[in-house]
Amino acid sequence: MLSETINNLNILETGFYIDGTVGLGGHSYEILQNLKDGFLVGFDRDSNSIRIARNKLSDFKNFELFHSSYKDLENVLSKLKINQVNGIFLDLGLSSFQLDSPSRGFSYRYNSKLDMRFDLDNQKTAEDIIANSSERELSIILKEFGEERNAFRIAKAIKESKEIINTESLTNIIKRLTPYKYRIKTCARVFQALRIKTNNELEHLELFLDVFMDFLDINGRIVIISYHSMEDRMVKKKFKELSRNKQLQILSKKPLTPTDEEITSNRRSRSAKMRVGEKIG
Repeated sequence: MLSETINNLNILETGFYIDGTVGLGGHSYEILQNLKDGFLVGFDRDSNSIRIARNKLSDFKNFELFHSSYKDLENVLSKLKINQVNGIFLDLGLSSFQLDSPSRGFSYRYNSKLDMRFDLDNQKTAEDIIANSSERELSIILKEFGEERNAFRIAKAIKESKEIINTESLTNIIKRLTPYKYRIKTCARVFQALRIKTNNELEHLELFLDVFMDFLDINGRIVIISYHSMEDRMVKKKFKELSRNKQLQILSKKPLTPTDEEITSNRRSRSAKMRVGEKIG
């Protein structure tokens, strides 16, 4: 949804913009293409992504990237002495680079350790989450963050397993407990739940949603792409609250979704939902 992002940010040539999830730099590159004397601040928790993005953006001088979470925008903008920005963009999905890196443990398609950390400087992995959670705690994680209806049975089987839990053994446990036609979706939900817990993703989003308006200038745009219902509900709820308080005009009454053409070229985009708002007061 690259073109939709750029169009909805309504980029001013001299504006200040935040890409809170730089990834490999694709959206940042297009934002910078539209800036003349403006400036871009980029965030990403993955140091490998920051390194690749910095190289991709090397033709530009008017940007700075930070190995940090978008929730830290207050500290970063303070360091840069930037009080207000004209647009903020978040893409809350995993990059293909992360999903297709076998050693990172994000995908059930590869056999590796259950790492799942965005920030490799953090100590806690998904394997640690499983090891240090009780059966009940693990079932709550799978239920709350994966919306998995068989959370208790799966958690019980994981905790009772004699195998070292890695991506392959976890996938085998799920398959053993799940009818064939539901296996892929169940694997996706369980891996999602562990990833969200490992990286405290919903906490980071909640902290961001509580403060971003303090740094968005009047008529500034906020564009957020989410990929699962929990994130989308959080964004929708905050936008509605700000709209009721006459602080934000919601420009996407219904979330924008990828075109059929984009879904055909990138199946991973099929669950994307974009919400857009403009600060009015």
